[in-house]
Amino acid sequence: MNVELTMLVYSVILTFLIISVPAIGGILQNGLATQAAARDGLPEATVFMKRARRLQDNMIENMVLFVPLVLAAQVAGVSNAETAMGAQIFVAARLLHALIYLAGIPWLRPLAWGVSVVGMGMIGSALL
Repeated sequence: MNVELTMLVYSVILTFLIISVPAIGGILQNGLATQAAARDGLPEATVFMKRARRLQDNMIENMVLFVPLVLAAQVAGVSNAETAMGAQIFVAARLLHALIYLAGIPWLRPLAWGVSVVGMGMIGSALL
């Protein structure tokens, strides 16, 4: 398996972990029985839980772009140092983005997001 596909697998693992944060947080905040029910009338989410849900949405939005880029590169037979580096940059930046987002650090979050976009751009430019 090449670097790009390996980074795709890592990004799926990261996405799963990110999705798990609000799920586990909901259980801790509301209890397992409440989370296993229809979840109607839940209490107001904590600031951390709201942040975790926004992070989850953001990661899914970025995966919608990253996954097809990597798969298109594979189908087109495009795998080189630029696409490999782009995929590695994406995964590293998304990991940093997640940690920064959950910690609530201002200004660094959009910077980490921007770096991940550069990684996707590197893959995309190799396809054009």
